[in-house]
Amino acid sequence: MPKPGDEEYETAYQLGKILGKNGFNICTGGYQGIMDAVSKGASEMGTKTIGVTVDFFNAKVSSHIHEEIQCSSLFERIEKLVELGDAYIILKGGTGTLVELSIVWEMFNKNLMIEKPIACHGRMWKNLVDIIDERMKFEKRKHGFIYLTENIEECAEYIIRNI
Repeated sequence: MPKPGDEEYETAYQLGKILGKNGFNICTGGYQGIMDAVSKGASEMGTKTIGVTVDFFNAKVSSHIHEEIQCSSLFERIEKLVELGDAYIILKGGTGTLVELSIVWEMFNKNLMIEKPIACHGRMWKNLVDIIDERMKFEKRKHGFIYLTENIEECAEYIIRNI
């Protein structure tokens, strides 16, 4: 799990600061690591931070969230995160982050929600997004709407411009 001083943590912290400085409230999964870093950066800029947690995780909630929304299941948590977002920024993560991205992407493809800006930061997402996006293009479905970058400032600027 990324901690202060780690590149991943500091990148997420910078993202939180940039978005916070521009007046954006932040909603994360509410725990430590990258979620904590984004919340810390935004909180230091004076914007509201929301953490969407789940009852059964035995993890420490970030001290940088102003409001905690507790959910009773992982599915409820993901649904709440998707519902609250006006845009989605995907940072380095694991299967949980992949599930969240996949759900938003599928909801766009099925016209179950209006399209909102999505930015994926980091090399790890490029291959995955490119493969799926190519398939969507082949199937003549919505494609090309996920912004990919390795620069956190560009990531933030994309969201700021498109919200």
